[in-house]
Amino acid sequence: MQIYEILILAVALAMDACAVAMTNGMTNPKLPPHRALLIGGFFGFFQFLMPLIGFFVTGIVANAFLATFEKISAWVSFGLLVFLGGKMLFDCILELHKNKTAPDTEPSSCPCAQLTIGKLTSQAIATSIDALAVGVTLQMASISSQGLALGVWGATLLIGGITFLLSVGAVYIGKVLGNKLADKAGIFGGIVLVAIGVKILIESFL
Repeated sequence: MQIYEILILAVALAMDACAVAMTNGMTNPKLPPHRALLIGGFFGFFQFLMPLIGFFVTGIVANAFLATFEKISAWVSFGLLVFLGGKMLFDCILELHKNKTAPDTEPSSCPCAQLTIGKLTSQAIATSIDALAVGVTLQMASISSQGLALGVWGATLLIGGITFLLSVGAVYIGKVLGNKLADKAGIFGGIVLVAIGVKILIESFL
């Protein structure tokens, strides 16, 4: 597997993380730079870690087990993202309803905008767990006649680095959209998270 192939793989793997990072930016339009870097760091770290785990697990267990786990991982991602997106939708709709029924009170910040470490970890796992199967691909490439450019550590670090950079950029794109959408950003963000979860589940059947 050549470097350009790893780059293409990295960009493809980063797409779900970028979509969620953009959602975080939309629901947190006043997010400071260090928080944007933290979001990118979480997504990048887990996108680096999952293929690495898959690579080493391949040498220990049978490929049949990993194929089964790949299907299970889609359901795990689906469940996590639907839960997070559903909660975001519920919290923001509830907040909009409270502001509507009590218009004279000063609107409070939407609960969906409170990005905790736990929520960020759940998002990072949900968008990267399918990358475990990529570790199998890297393992197969490493033992092939072509070999694996950069080695497993270089390849996974490149995957994580690309995800980090793209996710940080996606946060700032989301912040611009969030400022325009104002209090509707949380609802849109929840729909995006649920849609990504459904997409991951559908792709597991193809």
